Parts: sequence; structure tokens; C-alpha cells
Amino acid sequence: MEYVPRRIAPSYSVVLARVRAIPEGFVRAYGDISPGAPRFTGMVLSHSDDDLPWWRVVHADGSLAKGDRQRALLEDEGVPFRGARVDMAVARLPADVDLA
Repeated sequence: MEYVPRRIAPSYSVVLARVRAIPEGFVRAYGDISPGAPRFTGMVLSHSDDDLPWWRVVHADGSLAKGDRQRALLEDEGVPFRGARVDMAVARLPADVDLA
């Protein structure tokens, strides 16, 4: 049987491009990446490669999906926190910045 690679759906590709476009030191919420379908962003991230900066995607309230591991990566990039959450007023990439 011949191997036929799966074609990536355009929306999947868009999510990957948007996550890769988040610059170091900034974050985006799941809903910022895929408006109206934040869980789709989570699904894409859960099936992606390690070269994707997944740690830059957080919940809208600044809480972290991956806990201490994610926090350490964000702190290494200089992302500010208020307690256990990312300070979204400072670290969230402005909405007018297009990410692909």
C-alpha cells in the first residue's frame, strides 16, 4: 500500500501560522487565534510539533493550560505575570496586529 500524506485543512494551517507569528515576549488567547472556535486552537496545538511556540497561547483570563512548564517558558521570554496568570493588559498582542 502506498503512503499518501494527509492534506492539512486551510483552517488548521491558519492556526499554525498565527501561533508561529506570535513574537517572543507576547501571548495570544485561544480565541484570538481562532475567533469563535477557541477549542479548535487547542485541538490544533495538541496535535502539533514541538517547534511551535505553543506556550505563547493562554486562556483569555491569562491562566495557563500547561502550568509550571508553560510559566517557565513565558518567564524566560520576559512575559509579565500577576500572581498565577499572565498580565494580559501588558503581554497580550494587540488585536490590530495581524497574525497571518
